[in-house]
Amino acid sequence: MKAQTGDQAPELSISEWVQGEPVQLSQLLGKVVLLEFFQVNCPGCFLYALPHAISLHERFADKGLVVLGVATAFEDFDKNTLENLKRLINQNELTGVTLELLSQRGELVNGRWPYQIPFPVAMDRLIKRSEPVNNAVIERFITERVPEFSEQTVEQQENIRAHVKNYFQSLQFHAETFDRFDLKGTPSQVLIDQQGIIREIAFGTSPDLEDQIAELFLEEAD
Repeated sequence: MKAQTGDQAPELSISEWVQGEPVQLSQLLGKVVLLEFFQVNCPGCFLYALPHAISLHERFADKGLVVLGVATAFEDFDKNTLENLKRLINQNELTGVTLELLSQRGELVNGRWPYQIPFPVAMDRLIKRSEPVNNAVIERFITERVPEFSEQTVEQQENIRAHVKNYFQSLQFHAETFDRFDLKGTPSQVLIDQQGIIREIAFGTSPDLEDQIAELFLEEAD
């Protein structure tokens, strides 16, 4: 079963903690937890989501917020690697389209990302895919992610099926924690309350995240 809002948060499946001490969500009951999912080869993660997560850590850490960064990979497996994550954490080095785009936008200082991540960061556990890409897998993916599929023409539907099949065939691995939370991409945020219940799963950047975190601390006060 994949976790949804309102469910007890599943444990993290981690290949290595690159920064900070290893921790599991069951050890953080009584804390508000923010999981920040990103890929190393994801410009939006570094332009918006990670700076926002750092800001939230700085504002709420003394109130008990725990922010955990989870580097994952669902594509570009040659870029979204443990080695590149370590280079990010240890030398602030970027790679791939992240490096290219942030350099073009003048977001780097001496060729490096100008932020230092202050919270623990781990690499998601990647598992080699072995299951066949069958029609059931393709149809389930379309049902979950293409809500207007039935309104498309027959030709359009076949094109979508072919595109999804090619997408699955290009995948070498699946990321266990990413899949457990049924995430749609990166950046993504998962907000967990003091009881370990998932209160929000957001894809992209969530402008309401700061207010939601503050509300969870008010619940604790009540």
